[in-house]
This record gives sequence, C-alpha cells and structure tokens, in this order.
Amino acid sequence: MPSSVLTLVAATADEALIAKAAAASEDGLCALGGSTGEPDWLAPGEACDLFFDGPDLRRASAAIREALAKSLPGARLDIFVQSTQARRKSLIVADLESTLIENEMLDELAALTGVKPQVEDITRRAMNGEIDFAAALKSRLALFTGLSEAELATAAANIRLTRGARTLVATARARGAQVALVTGGFTYFVRHVQSMLTFDAVVANDFVVEAGKLTGEVREPIVTKEGKETALKRLAAERSLPLEATLAVGDGANDLPMLKAAGLGVAFHAKPVVVAEIDNRVDFGDLTALLYAQGFHAEEFVRDAV
Repeated sequence: MPSSVLTLVAATADEALIAKAAAASEDGLCALGGSTGEPDWLAPGEACDLFFDGPDLRRASAAIREALAKSLPGARLDIFVQSTQARRKSLIVADLESTLIENEMLDELAALTGVKPQVEDITRRAMNGEIDFAAALKSRLALFTGLSEAELATAAANIRLTRGARTLVATARARGAQVALVTGGFTYFVRHVQSMLTFDAVVANDFVVEAGKLTGEVREPIVTKEGKETALKRLAAERSLPLEATLAVGDGANDLPMLKAAGLGVAFHAKPVVVAEIDNRVDFGDLTALLYAQGFHAEEFVRDAV
C-alpha cells in the first residue's frame, strides 16, 4: 500500500470540481516525482482519497495546494495530506468553542450583560495569540463579577452545535474510538453540551460561584494551551495509545501545542495564527471532514444520533 494519502473534501458536493482537483493534485505530485493510484471515492462528488508514494508530506502538501490554487482558484476544498499508517484514530480530542459549538460562551454572556465590545476584543486577541490566554480569561471574567447562575442558564440555552458535530462524535464512538473534550471554556456550559453529545472524558475550567453569583474568578489550575497539550498526552497514555493514534481539532492559538502533538492535528475554521502553522485544515466544510480525513466512507457515518 502507498505510504501517503491525500484527501479532498468539497464544501458542497460537486463531482466536476472534485474530479478536476484530483487530476490537478496528481499533476502536482508527479512534478515532485511522486506516483499515484486511482481515486477512492469516499462520497461521490464530495470527498475522495488519492494514495501516493514519493515526496515527504510537507512538500506534497505545498505542491498540491499550489497546483490547486493555479488550476482551481477560489475552490472551496479542504485538503488533508498524511501518512496511511494509523490513519483511523482511537482517540479524538476536541476543543469546544468555535469548534464543537459555534459559540464563544463568554461572548454570549457579554451580549447579555452589556460588555460585549470589551469581551470580544479580549477574546479575539487571545485566540490570535496576541495576549496570554490565562490573563485574557481572568480579564474577561472580572467583567462578570456578580453575574447570577440564572444568567448563565440563559447563555447556555443559546448554544448551537457546529454542523457535523453529532455525526463526528457518534461515528467515532460507534467505530471504537473515544472522544474527549478539552477546552479552556467552562464546565457549566460543557454540561449543557453533554446533553447533546457523549464524551468519554472532559477537561475544562470552573467558575468560582458564591451565593449563586460569579465572583469574577476562575478556579485554579486554568486549562491553558500547555494544559491542553498535557491533557492530550495524559489521555493517550491512560489508554496506552501512542500519539500517532490521536486526532486533535481546534481553532485558536491556545490549541496549537495540542494540534502539533497529535497524530493528526486539524485546524477548524481557524484563526490566522493557526492557519499559518497547521497544514491539515477544515477551512470550508463541517466536522464530518474529520471522518473523511480518517478514510471513512459516507455510508459508514452514524447520522442524526444524539
């Protein structure tokens, strides 16, 4: 079997687009001295695998992206280039906010309490890596001092799952993988998400609450970017899994160490600082792209499961 695989996923089914993309990718690989086989269609008109031998993964990824940019400018295609070994992962570790859910929950709270501009600015700078995550978290929480648990409940009711989240989690678990949630967000909101998705492990932060109100503090230790990487490695070790058997997905600067440590790190609709460092990305599609990246065919998906 070839040593490497390219996976192409279209944001919307387009048979002609995928066929042209596969052909352009073959040209890019051949220009590097690579050899390819026939495409394996994971979903007709939507996703395919192209197995190849030859160039190393970084060179192959760069060549394929260059070839597609020239032949199909503006195409809404997600591209994964990886080894064929240990491709189906046994542990998936996911960020929560702007990844498994569409929301940033402190921004949701801010919209309810009139401090939205201040909080959104701090969130943006933290996710772009401009300021330290722990310091940013403390600064935002201080703005919510005295907020009631009833207001937390109102924000939690606005949580929206990201498209494909149910299918990703249900399919992974049905096929024998475990799914962990590792977030710099808060367990209060995680509990709401757990009513919709099933996780095998959760790592999150905790509000400090006294007399039913937030004190404006976070319970130590804070889940930082280093904490996320440590959690990934600990969860893998507890399951006697090599890191090659793990997949991590996230969108912000605080996810970068975790994404780089995982066997397959995927940036999901990510901030520019993350896009600049992570080759395997979902820029256009939904979370089911992570299943295609592992070689699942569409008929293997477990859909509409809670």
